[in-house]
Amino acid sequence: MHEIRPPGNVKRTLPARKRIALVAHDGKKEELLEWVARWQETLAGHALIGTGTTAGRISHQLGLEVEGLMSGPLGGDQQIGARIAEQGLDLLVFFWDPFAPQPHDPDVKALLRLAALWNIPVACNPASADFLISSPWLGRDYEMNIPDAGAWVSSRTD
Repeated sequence: MHEIRPPGNVKRTLPARKRIALVAHDGKKEELLEWVARWQETLAGHALIGTGTTAGRISHQLGLEVEGLMSGPLGGDQQIGARIAEQGLDLLVFFWDPFAPQPHDPDVKALLRLAALWNIPVACNPASADFLISSPWLGRDYEMNIPDAGAWVSSRTD
């Protein structure tokens, strides 16, 4: 029987210029836009990625460069998840709406699972996002542990 979890960890260094995903459910888009506006100067020094209309609105209304992916229900959550799994994302700011059932809730759960698995810092509301974006680690390299996926794959093919 194979081990379900990777047998160990390896080091990963988040670069000083972070790749930050900005995601919001419909009921939280205005709140995210207000938060981004407050932190606009700080966020401008990092690579921003967003899903669907969230990315478009941030770019259009605030003038920040944001790489736009698909809308969440159309696969944007999976695109963000793939970036996490490939170590192509460093922080996730995801304002999700606890009052509105989402038709793509399984996608959201999968995205948050990947963030937890790969040790990605996540903010789900303005307060946690304030703490995350004001961290002294934001503008410098940060070394962290992630699962040793290579060793896990090797152990499963032996």
